[in-house]
Amino acid sequence: MHEMSLMQGVLDILQDSAKSQSFSRVKTVWLEIGALSGVDPDAMRFCFEATTRDTLADGAVLDIAETPGQAWCMQCSQPAEIAARFDPCPHCGSYRLQVTGGDQMRVKELEVE
Repeated sequence: MHEMSLMQGVLDILQDSAKSQSFSRVKTVWLEIGALSGVDPDAMRFCFEATTRDTLADGAVLDIAETPGQAWCMQCSQPAEIAARFDPCPHCGSYRLQVTGGDQMRVKELEVE
């Protein structure tokens, strides 16, 4: 499960931010996860609890915002919202799509003390 290593990376970000911004506790973490990122939000929730135990984020709330996949159709020159890679264009049915968004995961915001 690669979500465990991703969540360890999030914890590293929290610890680095705590050092540079002088806070001692994280109360809430907002993550943004794109539909095309290959990251399972439910697995991230499970890994968050396991990874943050006995850290500055122990007991913190994890809020995940799921963003849709975005693409540009090279056939009809229209932007398209897609649920999965290799979906057809909802406008013309072409499979010639270039992903333009929704393929990332990022720490969007923190609430700290």
